[in-house]
Amino acid sequence: MIIRTARIGDAAGVAVIWNHEIREGVTTFTTAEKTEMGLDADIADRGDAFLVAEEAGELLGFATFFQFRGGPGYAHTMEYTIHLAPRARGKGAGRQLLSALEDRARAADVHILVAGISGENAAGVAFHERMGFEHVGRMPEVGRKFDRWMDLVLMQKVL
Repeated sequence: MIIRTARIGDAAGVAVIWNHEIREGVTTFTTAEKTEMGLDADIADRGDAFLVAEEAGELLGFATFFQFRGGPGYAHTMEYTIHLAPRARGKGAGRQLLSALEDRARAADVHILVAGISGENAAGVAFHERMGFEHVGRMPEVGRKFDRWMDLVLMQKVL
């Protein structure tokens, strides 16, 4: 498996992974599917801050970071997202992607990396604990998906 900077041609594979999770999973609260055109724009805009995991020409997952909140006071605090294809889970792809993304964030002078995790995603919380993230908050019932309210767990890592 290789971890590399995403390219414009990766948008289709990223959309497959992300849209599967949007339709089926609880790792994201959004219900609006991603488009290739929108992802192409994100990949172009974020440059080194958008990574993919690839094996034998097939995308296994992606990770990207973006400013946590608007304004210059948050310029060194980034939120990030990571999603894996179901077949890639539990095989180290997430750990490799996040480690590489942290390296990119440090190089970009990021001080804090924030993860917003569904309270129903116990595996995601455990993954972040193993990766050195600390719990900083829980926002009850701020997300709604699948006809139910969901909590948002906030975790962060000082880089």
